[in-house]
Amino acid sequence: MSGAAVEIDRAALTDPAAFRRLVAEPCQPVVIRGAVAGWPLAEAVKDGAALRDYLARFEAGHPVEAFVGDPAIAGRYHYTDDLAGFNFRRERMALGEAVARITKPGEATESVYAGSLPTEVFLPGLAADNALPFAPAGVSPRLWIGHASTIACHYDMLDNIACVVAGERRFTLYPPDAIGDLYVGPIDHTMAGQPVALAAEATPGDPRYPRFEHAAARAITVDLGPGDALYMPKLWWHRVEARGALNLLVNYWWDAFPVGPDQPFVTLLLAMSAIAARPAPERAAWAAWFDHYAFRPDGHPLAHLPEERHGVLGDNPENMKMLRAQAMRMLRGG
Repeated sequence: MSGAAVEIDRAALTDPAAFRRLVAEPCQPVVIRGAVAGWPLAEAVKDGAALRDYLARFEAGHPVEAFVGDPAIAGRYHYTDDLAGFNFRRERMALGEAVARITKPGEATESVYAGSLPTEVFLPGLAADNALPFAPAGVSPRLWIGHASTIACHYDMLDNIACVVAGERRFTLYPPDAIGDLYVGPIDHTMAGQPVALAAEATPGDPRYPRFEHAAARAITVDLGPGDALYMPKLWWHRVEARGALNLLVNYWWDAFPVGPDQPFVTLLLAMSAIAARPAPERAAWAAWFDHYAFRPDGHPLAHLPEERHGVLGDNPENMKMLRAQAMRMLRGG
């Protein structure tokens, strides 16, 4: 049975600090109804010609790479059956051409989808004209526009505020620790950068994915309409169905809790290269060390010592720099 996401009153999010405290810090998905209902962009999307004219005011002229699918895929962008290729093609075109093809009156003969477009590059000035007061300072939004589509279940390595401007979107969310039940595809042969959960895209009861029923039982389904927003913490899996003839979304990606210059995924890649092929007992030993020093389920590893004796593990940004410097020396063989 699908669960429900937490919802918060838009009026409570007076600034980025309130958003961080009330929404980001619990690290759970949160729905914000009516978050962007007053945007000029939200008014423009009510008419295809008005939207084209509005976006043209900001267009910088850079070509975009769009996904284009035949009618047979019904907007479901995915792998071919053998995972060797994809069921859509990529086409480079002007943003204005993509918008024109998406908003063309009449029944679409193909599905077109242009996504992850940084507005500061493709549409400078659009973000200032459509501000989100509680978004973290300095975070530039991205634009996603297309016909009806289904984007395969994937995760992001950054925190995400997804704002629906046109159309309706259904997000199906799975928590990060469901990864083992999602049967994740290749990490180096992907549609758009992130690996996808193959089981979430398969027919229910597919015998290739027997553990998926455990993930499905923990799924959270969120339906958003125009003006609504969804906060998703990093590493939450999400399948996205855009259900309108015209769908437009603006999202904000950022790291809500940065610690240093390195992203945790870099550490994961190094751990896979150094640990994954070792014998199971040794992997278990390293898992205990990772838990003790990095994940700390029992608290600080030197809590039994006075703080002045915590050394490089002391709670100080300079100590983080020292740990990183030592790791870099070791990687260089020093």
